[in-house]
Amino acid sequence: MPPGGRRDEPASIAFLMTRDYTIVTLTSAIAVLRMANRMSERQLYRWTCLTLDGEPVPSSDGLRLVPDGDADSLDRVDMLFVCGGYHCERHCSRVLLDTLRGFAKRVPLGALCTGAHFLAAAGLLDGYRCAIHWENLSSLREQFPRVQVSSRLFEVDRDRYTCSGGISSIDLMLNLVGAAHGQQLARAISEQILLERVRTENDMQRTPLQYQLGAVNQQRLVDAVALMEANIEEPLTLGEVAEYTDISPRQLERLFHEHLNCTPSRYYLDLRLNQGRLLLLQTSMSVTEIASRCGFSTAARFGKSYLAKYGKRPTDERRPAP
Repeated sequence: MPPGGRRDEPASIAFLMTRDYTIVTLTSAIAVLRMANRMSERQLYRWTCLTLDGEPVPSSDGLRLVPDGDADSLDRVDMLFVCGGYHCERHCSRVLLDTLRGFAKRVPLGALCTGAHFLAAAGLLDGYRCAIHWENLSSLREQFPRVQVSSRLFEVDRDRYTCSGGISSIDLMLNLVGAAHGQQLARAISEQILLERVRTENDMQRTPLQYQLGAVNQQRLVDAVALMEANIEEPLTLGEVAEYTDISPRQLERLFHEHLNCTPSRYYLDLRLNQGRLLLLQTSMSVTEIASRCGFSTAARFGKSYLAKYGKRPTDERRPAP
């Protein structure tokens, strides 16, 4: 149960600022909590901003917020988020890691932007799914192989809450508010801050493929994916993709297995289904029209594939959450 889901008193959330943290991700998270209080007309949340020693630290854009105290000054807290940003490797001190390990014994932990790097370095994400900004995907995977690194906007895995940076903290916080206090409140906050919809864990970052591949330079694989993305409505065959990228179908299969851990056909299908989901959520097009736009011969075929991937039918995707 997310903080705020069981008590009448406000849930207390702390944000631990580290040097070069991304200030927009922090302030976006706090904005959702503030709006939850305002729109519910009661104090559901209270928050505090901390640093390790209680002194201001510069954000990535040089601004310095005055913290409410140091990490040892908390009387009670229900959840703590560590805020990361640029150069997270440089700021990964023993004091910070020990502080996070101490909090992990008491409360659920979260991370904003590259804060997931700190949790991983402290051994607090082993066996967990986590989200981090796409620029840091490959490095986190390489350094911490026991962490299940995701390219989604955010991840909630048991008592770990991580988001990828930018304004994805809005999405994470809206989902926490919705889980604790109802989706109606989350949707009302979304409308108030002019967000087109409440995005979920199924939403992905727009991740350039070369960052997913890390240091590996596989131009033919990048070209193959670009072809797929450009041919959603009229999908190409595997043979055509291979021919256009000047390799054999067998080589293409090997590249996808080796670097993306799936078959070309699976990757292509997921691209088309993701496009279909965006059209369902962002347009009023009929399911039949969307199926056609995404390269499916019938709405029934689209619906069957959609159900297998997302666990719901296309028509259910448009129904408001209870």
